[in-house]
Amino acid sequence: MFMKKLVLLTTVLAILTSCGSGDRGELVGVKGKKWHPEKPYGMELIPGGAFIMGKSDDDLAGVKNAPTKTVTVRSFYMDATEITNSEYRQFVEWVRDSIIRTKLAILADEEGKNPTDDPTGIGQFAFKDADTTNMTVYEKYMLDNYTGTGDDYYEGRKLNRDIDLIFDTAEYPDVLYTEVMDTMYLPMSESYNGQRTWDVKKFKFQYQTMDIKSAAKYRELKRSDVILREEVEVYPDTTVWIRDFAYSYNEPMHNDYFWHDAYSEYPVVGVSWEQAQAFAQWRTIYKNGYQKSKSKQFVNKYRLPSEAEWEYAARGGLQGATFPWGGPYAKNDRGCFMANFKPLRGDYAADQALYTVEADAYEPNDYNLYNMAGNVSEWVMASYDPSSYEYTSTMNPDVNDDENERKVVRGGSWKDVAYFLQVSSRDYEYADSARSYIGFRVVQDYMGTDVTANAATNSKKVKRR
Repeated sequence: MFMKKLVLLTTVLAILTSCGSGDRGELVGVKGKKWHPEKPYGMELIPGGAFIMGKSDDDLAGVKNAPTKTVTVRSFYMDATEITNSEYRQFVEWVRDSIIRTKLAILADEEGKNPTDDPTGIGQFAFKDADTTNMTVYEKYMLDNYTGTGDDYYEGRKLNRDIDLIFDTAEYPDVLYTEVMDTMYLPMSESYNGQRTWDVKKFKFQYQTMDIKSAAKYRELKRSDVILREEVEVYPDTTVWIRDFAYSYNEPMHNDYFWHDAYSEYPVVGVSWEQAQAFAQWRTIYKNGYQKSKSKQFVNKYRLPSEAEWEYAARGGLQGATFPWGGPYAKNDRGCFMANFKPLRGDYAADQALYTVEADAYEPNDYNLYNMAGNVSEWVMASYDPSSYEYTSTMNPDVNDDENERKVVRGGSWKDVAYFLQVSSRDYEYADSARSYIGFRVVQDYMGTDVTANAATNSKKVKRR
């Protein structure tokens, strides 16, 4: 009798649900928000396709670690230029300000200060949850149940970013604020010419990644086992201008290159592979923070390009080309150099540049990407293995071994000869190393699969039947 009633109730509920949904009882799928592809700011869409990767047979030395191989890559967006000093400073200043705000909020919490009781002092920088009157039910629940349960008591608490930080010492609001700011600078004994300097060792970016490959390979792993926490110092190493070139006067570049507005649109250097990774993670967090505030869907993560993606983009759709502009020469038909490198017998200035140039200098390739050859070499998401081409997949090849600290750099730089500017040339540097001639650009996966280089040349759209 009970089972009959249960079946009858289930049937009635099914009928009522079908009648009230407007789908006429048909399988119409879950209705989500309409997706409108949006090209990320400063990026170009690289249509997926196949190409011949590697060196030509006449390069006997190069073909040993870059033999020709036909591979296919999916569509992706790529930065039109190398990441500039200005863009990287946005990352650095965001991390710096976040750490300062965190320290201010912690001290305000310890001193019992809040915006209501202390609206002009350090209280205005207290955590958002210091005042619970305007909190949602969910925010109140999270505060009551999760605050203080992790390794860091303050982890997850929202910072108050509505109040501008004060950097002018004459305008510090109170002694507590002064106390916090004093800890962020080098000691007075280490000041130079009366100017205090940020203690850059204290500005570290913390983020989490998920090791999807290990999760797929080792089914016995728990989710917590593949969630990795990283911490990276964010300031670039400006001493590279001195260390990379012994017995060479490069102090002006050390002093000014990253900091001065004159170099804002030049590519950032002195950034390790690990820092480039951190930048990409921050860019994802920063963008999705905005998406969340506008109730929009999250975007795909930003990341370094794979070695295959980089070479595919550098070729600009030209099969078998030596350089991004075709080749095989580094000059155009007017006798002008096509990139910033070390031409002739070492005449650095012959290409109208002594060191780096603006990130959008020279002509772009056919994918509208600038300086894919020369200016600065670029980190990619790949570990260097001379034989990697022999065992990688032909579909979106990717070789990044966490145990291998040698990371691939591509494109050649302002201090390299033309050989390293070739789209197929490979080189490497260690992941924790920074150089005055290595920068980077990032990519983002394209949502969908119908944009390919082949489709771009065919006006008819083929549908799978």
